[in-house]
Parts: sequence; C-alpha cells; structure tokens
Amino acid sequence: MNERRSFFSGLVVLVGLLGAFPHSAAAAVKPASAMPGKPAHAYFAGGCFWSTESAFEGVKGVKSVVSGYTGGTEKNPSYEEVSAGLTGHLESVDITYDPATISYDKLLDIFWHNIDPMQANGQFCDHGRNYHTAIFALDSVQASAARASKKRIEASGVLKAQIVTQILVAGPFWPAEGYHQDFAQRNPEHYHAYRVGCGRDARLDQIWGKDARRGSVPH
Repeated sequence: MNERRSFFSGLVVLVGLLGAFPHSAAAAVKPASAMPGKPAHAYFAGGCFWSTESAFEGVKGVKSVVSGYTGGTEKNPSYEEVSAGLTGHLESVDITYDPATISYDKLLDIFWHNIDPMQANGQFCDHGRNYHTAIFALDSVQASAARASKKRIEASGVLKAQIVTQILVAGPFWPAEGYHQDFAQRNPEHYHAYRVGCGRDARLDQIWGKDARRGSVPH
C-alpha cells in the first residue's frame, strides 16, 4: 500500500496529460441487463482495482473493464480522497460484457476465485475500507445470483472462515483517473512487483488451490 502511494505521488501531476476519465453523473449509472444483443454491466470490488481489472481483461465475452470507485456518497472522488478513507467508496471495476457469450454467474465465479473473501480489513497487503470486497448488484437478478453463488461457496466447505464479502445495491460508479486504467498492461514490471510483494497469488493459491484465479486470463 505504501509503495502504491509513493508511486502515485509522482504521477498525480500527470493526470491531465494521461487522459483522466471524465467524472460525470451521466456516465456514472449504467443498466445491468440490456436488450438482447446489447452489452450488460457488472460492478465488483476486489481490493486493488489494478488486480481486479487484470482478472477480467481478456476473458472471452468481456468487452471492457474500467477501474473506479463506488459504494460511497462522494461525487467525483479522487484517488487521494478514496485512499484516505474520506469518501466511503471502494476501489472497484465496471465490467461491460456480452451476456450471450459469458454469463453473470461466470463473472461471479471469476470474482470469487481472485479474492480472499474471508479477509475483513482489506485485501492481501492492502488494508483499509477502500480495499474491502463487495459485489454491487445492479438489479434483483444480479442480487439473487450473487447470493446463490455465495451460498454455493459456503456449502462447498473450501473456505475455513466466514465470508465477509458484502452483496450491496449498486449506486453510481465513478471512473478512476486515467493513469489507473489498464495499469497491469501498461506497467507490467511495476504491477508484477506490486502483486508479488503484496502476496496476492500466494494467498489465492493457499485459499483456492487448483481453482485459484479460475477463469482469469494469465498475465
């Protein structure tokens, strides 16, 4: 976490040059389920949004993954505000996907197997409310699917402690600054060092075994 903050202190001044995403209410709320043939959306918070984004990018049927903030009440939040715990937002992703190619249940499966759903203080080495995990349901269908997936994992006996990942009603989603988007792809060495140093993969292997990162595209 400290590594991330020190890294960003030198990047903040470059936000304008790197094409920060616009923060607008018009872009903040998206429908979950679209008309046949139209894309749908899913919101997940899985700790560091670099890693949550990376877990879904390249998955067949996923059209785009945008890192951002949701779950709080502050409009147009900045990374500094969110990481300081001033907004109530969680680092999250907005996944645009083709329901004819990949189901919401499959997205849930990828999500669970890329997080530690038992960790209450954040994710891996990143601690704080903004790193808590959550599924933000955009409609009743998603909420029912999320609850069912949670029950299946609990019934499986794979986990050794209670799931603390919350299932919440989705609110506005605010895209993060441009330098956060596609971070793992654009900064592979820095991201790899962060991921290894944070112990993410080691912990995922410990929790899920052969199913760790199931469904994700290797990076």
